Formats: sequence, C-alpha cells, structure tokens
Amino acid sequence: MRMMPKREKYLWTHHSRDKMRYYRLTESRVRRIVRHPARVEEGIFKGAVACMQPSGGKSYSEIWALYMLAKIQGEKKLKIITAWRYPGRSPARDPIPPEVLREIRSLI
Repeated sequence: MRMMPKREKYLWTHHSRDKMRYYRLTESRVRRIVRHPARVEEGIFKGAVACMQPSGGKSYSEIWALYMLAKIQGEKKLKIITAWRYPGRSPARDPIPPEVLREIRSLI
C-alpha cells in the first residue's frame, strides 16, 4: 500500500531555523509553544502572533515563537518566522483579538 505524504501545517523560514539552532530549540518544541501557549500577544508587525511558554529550568526564562497565517496554493498554513529565548519574565503587552485566535486554532 502506498503512503500519502503528510501535509505539513507549518512553514519554517531560514531565519527561524537559524534561531532555533542558536537557542537549541527543536521543531517539536516550537510547535508545542504554538499549540499550547501560556501567553499570546500581537506580533511586532501586522498579522503576526507572538506566543510564549516558560522554559521550565532552574533559572526562569521564556521561549517565544513568532508566526503568521500564510495562504499557500489555497491552503492556510502557519509560517514560523522566528523563535527565541527571553531571560527572565517579559512584560505583558497587547492580547490577540478572539476572532483571530479562533481562526488560528482551527488550523492547529
């Protein structure tokens, strides 16, 4: 029986891959942050979403991911723009509107 290729819901930029390597983050860790964030905020540019999870080590730090919705060949995907570690606790900023979160949750 021939297996169909798995449809990837995520697109990864070169920048995100480089930052993940620099901060020693895996794809599965970044996907987990996107799926189950502790905090969600507006990104630094229009249409981007920033989400965070605590890293859970001896010293407190946060792991952030920045992504946006992208439409590729008629399919909606999450484009991971970057990921990084923030030392300590970051201040809370602008929350994401509920209708945008619903659309994102429908993809995940």
